[in-house]
Amino acid sequence: MLSRSYRCGLDAAIDVVGGRWKALILWALHAEPLRFGELRRKVAGISEKMLIQALRELEADEIVHREVFHEVPPKVEYSLTDLGQRLNTALLPLGGWGEENMAGIAERRGVTPAPSHTP
Repeated sequence: MLSRSYRCGLDAAIDVVGGRWKALILWALHAEPLRFGELRRKVAGISEKMLIQALRELEADEIVHREVFHEVPPKVEYSLTDLGQRLNTALLPLGGWGEENMAGIAERRGVTPAPSHTP
């Protein structure tokens, strides 16, 4: 039995996309389904282990769909579900805010901003 409860919708949403990688995975999947290797290349810096873990969690939350094609060699594609598409749409303003403020955030945190990858 689960003991967690959500105080508000933002609490539930952050629980789904929390962590460093999940929102970046959503960004990467916004336009088209991707195979695992393609997804790993688009989400620079993520380890194979973390990508697998994040994809499993997003699949369990019905944000990402995993489709297995029974062919040789086996092929697996990941895509956003309707729920995932809606979540990605909800994240667009947050990404815009980040773009507008990235230079200042990077300066204050001593980080070098990478080129933009906004969908």
